[in-house]
Amino acid sequence: MGEVWPVTTCRNDAGELTVGGVSLVSLANEFGTPLYIYDEETLRTSMRAWKHALTSRLPGSRVVYAGKAFLCTAMAQIIAEEGLGLDCVSDGELFVGLNGGVASAMLSLHGNNKGRNEIEMALEANIGKIIVDNFDEIEMLAELTADRDEPITVLIRLNPGVDVHTHKKISTGMADSKFGLPIADGQAEEAVIQLQQLPGVHLAGYHAHVGSQLFDTDAHTAAIADMIAFAADMRAKHSVELEIFSPGGGFGISYLDGDAPLTPDYWVEILATAIESACTAHELPLPMVIIEPGRAIAGPAGLTVYTVGTRKELEGIRTYVSVDGGMADNIRPSLYDARYTAVIANREPQEDVIENVTIAGKYCESGDLLIEDISLPPAHEGDLLAVPATGAYCLAMGSNYNMSLKPAVVLVNQSAARLIRRRESFADLIRLDLP
Repeated sequence: MGEVWPVTTCRNDAGELTVGGVSLVSLANEFGTPLYIYDEETLRTSMRAWKHALTSRLPGSRVVYAGKAFLCTAMAQIIAEEGLGLDCVSDGELFVGLNGGVASAMLSLHGNNKGRNEIEMALEANIGKIIVDNFDEIEMLAELTADRDEPITVLIRLNPGVDVHTHKKISTGMADSKFGLPIADGQAEEAVIQLQQLPGVHLAGYHAHVGSQLFDTDAHTAAIADMIAFAADMRAKHSVELEIFSPGGGFGISYLDGDAPLTPDYWVEILATAIESACTAHELPLPMVIIEPGRAIAGPAGLTVYTVGTRKELEGIRTYVSVDGGMADNIRPSLYDARYTAVIANREPQEDVIENVTIAGKYCESGDLLIEDISLPPAHEGDLLAVPATGAYCLAMGSNYNMSLKPAVVLVNQSAARLIRRRESFADLIRLDLP
């Protein structure tokens, strides 16, 4: 059905959309809607494609999954089975990763405001890396690592001051960013100096993340050039060897038919060539390279199924078709002006009858619009609407707004479905309340 859908998507003889050999109608009947569905074949195929592309081009390097895209115990288990690392940005993500069987050495902790409890948890678990973001964090590390027998490996998150062509709320490498230590004003070098003075810390290299949902490589190559130049300067001035280098991730995916994301092989070739060229120019040995495709792995593997409810026609303005989910399970359209496509999942639509409608969510916000101005066959109450490419940064940013229940999550593969996260209950809504 196209690159925007999981690779196993098709329609059965009854005209019902199927993923992983399972009818979305049967899944909706069993688990209710809204329902998030992940195709295991798409997940594992993508993980293997990124891993093969990187390790065949740069042996000894590592692909890590960005947990913030979507994480649960089953996802952590798949990550561990496929030999990927896991990037975490909270103690909760660390907990889920460890609980799901990801080896401590394969875990990394990011974040611009790590709490003492998060650093303590990372140190106690002896995770692979902590990515240092600020000077307050260095002070905490000085205190908490003073008595360590083995130094904890750290990278410095650099702010290379690179602008990117994406939504401003997912641009993270420009000069005005809450993330990273700027190279230009000397803060990054000062961090190098301070970390070198800590016996419980081993500074192994540098990390940056310039933005998300990127379709061109210019920002990455510019950042790599600046970062490698900085690494060479730090070796010359402070004898810091570049052992690990991470240009981050942010690789774009298809949300709409016609989007043209770059392949893992293409991305890796561009990144590897830029790293090799810069290292050669500065006479640096090639470091271990880490890349972080989170959205590029989880996004295309997931889709959401909604049940159509009310219909409201405003003559001369628009027609609203409402569904039983919205911004509480997918806030990206409201937050990032994200665009999606959709199809009717429970029947083969009459393609000769098409109308322009807006898919509205059920929440008490005017901005709760999942898809504005989409051409669809007429959708009626009780129809199922399937929205692809919702595997990343949708349910991961979900909420209980309007006291809604977070949806169930199902993993499908080879005509079998497995519930990997149950739907919340009313009891869950008040479980933490104290009358």
